[in-house]
Amino acid sequence: MNSLPPDVAERVLASKVDAQARTDRDARWLETTVNALVATFYFWQAGSFLAVVWVGLRVPTHLVGRCISKGYFADPQRERHSAKWERRFATSTALDSTLWGLGCWLLPPTGSPLLHGLLVILVGVASSAAVYGTQLWSVVLAWVLPMNIGLLTALLWQGEPLFLFMAACVAINLGIVLYFGRQQQQLMTQTLMVRYEKEDLANQLARQVKIAHQANEDKTRFLAAASHDLRQPMHAITLFGAVLEKELAGHPQHANAQRLMRAADALSGSLGTMLDTSRLDAGAIEAAITPVALNSVLRALSQTFVPDAEQRGLQLRVRATPLWAFTDADLLQRMLSNLLENALKYTPQGGVIVLTRARRQEVWIDIVDTGIGIAPEHQEAVFAEFYQVDNPGRDRSRGLGMGLSIVKRLSHLLGHPVQLHSRLGRGSRFRVVLAAAPPQTELAPPLEAPSAPPIELSQTPNARVLLLEDEMDIAQAMQALLNAHGIELVHATTTAQAYQWLEQGLARKQPFNALICDLRLAEGADGLDFAQSLHARGIVPPPTLLITGETAPGPLQRVRQAGLPVLFKPVTAPALLEALASMLNRS
Repeated sequence: MNSLPPDVAERVLASKVDAQARTDRDARWLETTVNALVATFYFWQAGSFLAVVWVGLRVPTHLVGRCISKGYFADPQRERHSAKWERRFATSTALDSTLWGLGCWLLPPTGSPLLHGLLVILVGVASSAAVYGTQLWSVVLAWVLPMNIGLLTALLWQGEPLFLFMAACVAINLGIVLYFGRQQQQLMTQTLMVRYEKEDLANQLARQVKIAHQANEDKTRFLAAASHDLRQPMHAITLFGAVLEKELAGHPQHANAQRLMRAADALSGSLGTMLDTSRLDAGAIEAAITPVALNSVLRALSQTFVPDAEQRGLQLRVRATPLWAFTDADLLQRMLSNLLENALKYTPQGGVIVLTRARRQEVWIDIVDTGIGIAPEHQEAVFAEFYQVDNPGRDRSRGLGMGLSIVKRLSHLLGHPVQLHSRLGRGSRFRVVLAAAPPQTELAPPLEAPSAPPIELSQTPNARVLLLEDEMDIAQAMQALLNAHGIELVHATTTAQAYQWLEQGLARKQPFNALICDLRLAEGADGLDFAQSLHARGIVPPPTLLITGETAPGPLQRVRQAGLPVLFKPVTAPALLEALASMLNRS
């Protein structure tokens, strides 16, 4: 025990003392019963009243042991007082053993080998039982030594060769018991020490996991907060840039306005990537797994990426397939889009091919490129956030390094493992493994009346739009953009002002044709709550568009349940104008 660390030694001792207390409590009545039976037997054989005296002495020793046992279990701080209780259990046991040693003198009559031999057997069995039934070395010694010393001296006192032989046997057995008892105690101590070391390691691991989980949550909250706070000014920059680009058409500075918008679009794309990451980490995206015809997903990929591949001078082949799989079509398309975009980005010449194959109960979608390849030491790291091979200078034209990180998150969400095989300088193959689904009957799309062509904003004279926005810069930028397209924009900074404008418009028979609301407003106000409260105030709400920079799962879930169209900041001018044109068309 002295070689153990102090804290481990205390825990080991406390555990052994507790086990000893429970053993002592259960074994004490058994020992008293054995005492009574032995005394009765010797009284019957020898007729000595010393046997009665001997068993009577058992009563106080039994009561002492019971009091010690009860006191231990009543002690609320017994683990801290383990050394004290060890001494008390050892003392109680020494009293019991001394009584047995005294019985070796009192019970058998002089010159009776048979009755002395019975005690040799009883003491030998009791001593051997201590090896496995006693938890503390001090208690082992307190139990074994007094009774054996009493028996040895009683046998030696007889002086005859047979008794001397029995004494020798008792001495040999005592040595064996002490040797193996010591070994057993050391083994028990080592077992407890390993157990507590494992518990400490498990606790340390749990703490590290908790710290890592907390760090991941902190990172997610930081990304969400930073994304929201950066989207506000970026939203205004995008709208002001669109206004400048329109007003400078034909002016020498128009090229600079276009460069400004390209930079703004690149930054908007980066913020969109951060939004996807934070939404996945926050659990705001849920997968709806259904049987999906993979050809529809591949067809959408081809339409999206073929122009980009041609612009890069690359060949892109997406082979059609009749296969079906269990997946979420939208999330799978996003996952494959990131893989395909990554393949095109790192393929300077040649091309990319997308293949789909059936393998037993699985469907493999392979994206194979003839690009630069990935060295073995980088193949696991490329799925980490912001990791890019051979881009120490963080060239912004190569993106943030988040595409494969999003692929990894979507892989876990959908249950689609992603396998990577790559050879440096020869290209890479990313394989997505899906569960195969039986082919379904695809219903022909219902015939629809031809929709009217989209309305240009310039074709909607006298259109009035109410904007509920607490950020003045954003309101001014949106006002400049819509005024440039012939739309009257009325700005309300609070929900009270917005109610007032709506009621005035109805009273003057100049209702608003559309309502644009920011989701998060000053002083805890909420644009969605405002839009949903109009019916309760007797106001028929105009077509409503929500604009937000939120990434937290709670608000996003509310938006989805509301069923209102939503745009995420920073909103590009074309996206805003297209959404507004659709709303005015409905109006």
